[in-house]
Parts: sequence; structure tokens; C-alpha cells
Amino acid sequence: MNESELHYLDAGEVARLLHSRKLSPVELTETMLRRIESVDQRLGAYALVTPELALQQARRAEDQIMKRQILGPLHGVPIGLKDLCFTKGIPTAAGMPIHRDFRPAYDGTVVTRLREAGAVLLGKLQLTEGAFADHHPAVRPPVNPWHAGHWSGASSSGSGVATAAGLCYGSIGSDTGGSIRFPSAANGVTGLKPTWGRVSRFGAFELAASLDHLGPMCRSAADAGAMLAAIAGADPNDPTASHEPVTDYLTGLDGNLLDLRLGFDERYAMEGTDPVTQKAVRDALEAFRGLGAVIRPVEFPAADGQLADWGPNCAVETAVAHESTFPSRRAEYGPGLAGFIDAGRGLSGTDYQKILLRRRDFGGRVAAMFEQIDLLLIPAQPFASPTVERMATLGADPAELTALIRFTAPFDMSGSPTITLPAGFTDKGTPVAFQLVARHFGEQTLVRAGRAFQRCTSWHRRHPQP
Repeated sequence: MNESELHYLDAGEVARLLHSRKLSPVELTETMLRRIESVDQRLGAYALVTPELALQQARRAEDQIMKRQILGPLHGVPIGLKDLCFTKGIPTAAGMPIHRDFRPAYDGTVVTRLREAGAVLLGKLQLTEGAFADHHPAVRPPVNPWHAGHWSGASSSGSGVATAAGLCYGSIGSDTGGSIRFPSAANGVTGLKPTWGRVSRFGAFELAASLDHLGPMCRSAADAGAMLAAIAGADPNDPTASHEPVTDYLTGLDGNLLDLRLGFDERYAMEGTDPVTQKAVRDALEAFRGLGAVIRPVEFPAADGQLADWGPNCAVETAVAHESTFPSRRAEYGPGLAGFIDAGRGLSGTDYQKILLRRRDFGGRVAAMFEQIDLLLIPAQPFASPTVERMATLGADPAELTALIRFTAPFDMSGSPTITLPAGFTDKGTPVAFQLVARHFGEQTLVRAGRAFQRCTSWHRRHPQP
């Protein structure tokens, strides 16, 4: 197999070649490092490449595989990490020049678990400043590999670009208001935002503790399930990580969906969305109907209050996360993140408590809806593949900014798991996507439904040529 075919395989496909000893982990890693050196000069997905570590881990994987000591579906597979995951002795900047020299003394839990699964770390992936909305003025934003004039997503932009462009076989992203889902949609990859607490946050830079989710960004739903299984579970270093048992997310992937109740709220999904997005959603709905799912009309709980509350809720928690460097080093922050923290510092305790009470009420209503259905089908965002120019002016229009997070922020507020799936292309050849949402700890259902959709469609099999 030549290199041009190799770098766009799914993680599961490349793992089968590795584990059958038809492909060397060392040779594969060297191939990927060469591709990063060649392609990423234009795209800027990586904040830092770690060739020495990658080759060391690849040699260890090769030795183990040759002895048939296979650790799991990620053993020997090259991946990337969003550069807010602590990596021992390796710079971890979280998109912030203020942290450019920070070298953690330990690995974060997600990093430890991926290493124990035998994955090979190619490097750290670029992100927005502190995982908020904008890249720091001193940081070059990653370029969408489908079209340089279109948004690459935020904040896990590097993760989306690298996974789409064949610069890794999967990556870790984080999502506080949509930052696994936006770059997955923008770059045409599959992103799985787990239930809050499903994945430990120990050893990851915080944006907003009660909203932050770490999760996989991959080329397929099956790959996302494999990566989630490796990183999920209880963690003594993070008391908020759930003790709910971690299931095998790769079981039951080849069956039909005859027992699946798929909820759809016509008004919520379609009002205010553009025609390209509407078509992708309707086509997906018909695909699931064809797979045997029962489509059930539902009424999604009113979310306008949650859209208004997400900003101040996140801002207060961000102010707490940055209190060791803000406002003492305010001049080193970009204007977007600095202004956001200022807003959080200015919110009163009583106003914050009201937000928490409304959020708890909303979460209960979402949970009640899932007593009637297994999954909810909605857009990933209201307008497909926005341009860089449009996104640069988004902050000037509060209504448009609220519209952007309409289908993402409510599920960070409720902590619900979602999967984002490629579902078409615009007339410019840029990706369009939709989401499935599940009840808490319903990730196996998300992976199962995502896999079924991807068995009868080929959107996730299309790749950019950067």
C-alpha cells in the first residue's frame, strides 16, 4: 500500500494491518511524520510535533505486536492531542503564549490511558486561546483543508484539521460550548462529546469546570467508540469522573436499528437553519428511517434561557480557572479571552445562583424527554461551513453568536453526550454535518447509530487534498 492510500485509512483499518503484522508501527509513524512535515506547513494543525516520543512509542508497540501482546484497538496507531492535555516534560500551552514554556511534571489521565492503550503520540494540536472562542493574536489559526477561506472550527481546530487532512488517525478534542462539534462539522470528521464526567479532566487546562468535556475526534463512529473506550472511566485524581461502568462501544455495530426510537423536533431543528443544513438533516432522517429506526415527533425543552445563560456561566468558571494569571498578567491575554474573564469577574453571586437553578431545571427536562426516545437528531450548527470572514465579524452581532451555539451549548449545559457525523457538502465542496444526542451515558447507542449511518453513506469516506 502506498503512502497516499495509507494516511486516510480509518484507525480501525490501520490497526488491523498493524496487528496482523502487514504494517510496521515504526514505518507507519515515520510515514505520518513525513506527511506532517510536508503538509502541515500550510495547515498549521500542530502546535508541536513530538517525533522522538512518537518513534520511541512506535518501537515499543512494534516489539509488543511482534510478540502478539496486543493491547487493544489503538495499539500502534498514531494520534494527536489537543494542546491542553498535560504531557510530562513536553510543552503544553493551551493556545496561550503565556504558557509557552510550561512543561507539566505528569501526564493527564487521558494521556496516560492512551499510552497504556499503546497509541503513538505524534504531537500536540493547536487550539484557540485557553480553549475559548478566538485564537490568540500571536497564534496562527489552523487552516481548513477543504477550503482555506472557510472556518476550521473552534476551539479544537487543530484536532479537526489534523484528523481530516490525514495528519493523524484520531485526536482528542474538548467541548465547552461546541468545540468538538464545530471543528468536526467544519472539517468533515466524526466527533464524540461524551457525557460530562464520562472522561476524567485531570491534567487538562480548564476553561469552565462544569462545562468542559474531553472526547475523541476521528474518521468514523467506530474509531470514536474505540478511542472513548480507552479514555473513559473513573479516576481517583478526578472525583467528578463517573464510576458508571465503561461498556464495549464496539459491540452491536453491524446490526439494524429496528429497536431505535429517534426523536425529531421539526421546529427546533429547522427554524433559522440554512437550506444546505436542512437538506443534510432531512436526508439523515430518511437514512435512519431506512435503517429501521422509528421516527418520533418530540418537543425539545425551550433552550433560549440556556443560550443566554451559557456565556455568563462559562465566564464565571473561566475567571476561576485563570485567577493565578488574571488580572495580574492581563496584558499578555488576547482581547477576546480577557474581555470574557472580565465579564465573569463582574457577575454577582445571586445572578450566578439563578443560572445554576435554571440549568438544573433544563437538565431535568432534557432527561425527561429521553424517557420517550433513544436519540435526538438535530443540526450541528445552523449555517453550514461559514467563511473565515463571516466568523471574524460574528462577535459584533449577539443574535448571530447566539444562533451559532443554538445546537451545541444546551448539551454542555445538560452534560448530554452527542456524536457529530458528516452528512454532505456545500456547493463549494466544504463539509456539512448533523448531530445525534443521547441520554446520559448513552454513548454506545450513539456509536451504534453513527456506525449504521456510515455503513449506508459515504460522506465520512471523502477526504480533502490539502
